Amino acid sequence: MAYKKINNEDRSYFQSVVGDSNIFYSEEVLKEYSHDETEDLSFLPEVVVKPQNTSQISEIMKYCNSQNIPVTPCGARTGLSGGSLPVESGLVLSLEKLNSIVEIDERNLQ
Repeated sequence: MAYKKINNEDRSYFQSVVGDSNIFYSEEVLKEYSHDETEDLSFLPEVVVKPQNTSQISEIMKYCNSQNIPVTPCGARTGLSGGSLPVESGLVLSLEKLNSIVEIDERNLQ
């Protein structure tokens, strides 16, 4: 499947959702998010977005789906199997700012 390359319009949309301080497309940051602890595997994303809540994630995912932009979620990038590598380039959805428990469903133990 051929995916869309991210353009300035896409970047502007992501910026409107997460704000200036939570979108990254400098070469230095992209290289940082292009690998985990797996040896010899590296795939450069086009943009890294750091949403702060589930509403922002939902907006980003809806947009990427409608635009055929590949999304790779990632956490700490400490894996050893390449599971969070952006093999199709596109957008890396960093979950590092989602670092607190908002609520616990005690009835269902979730």
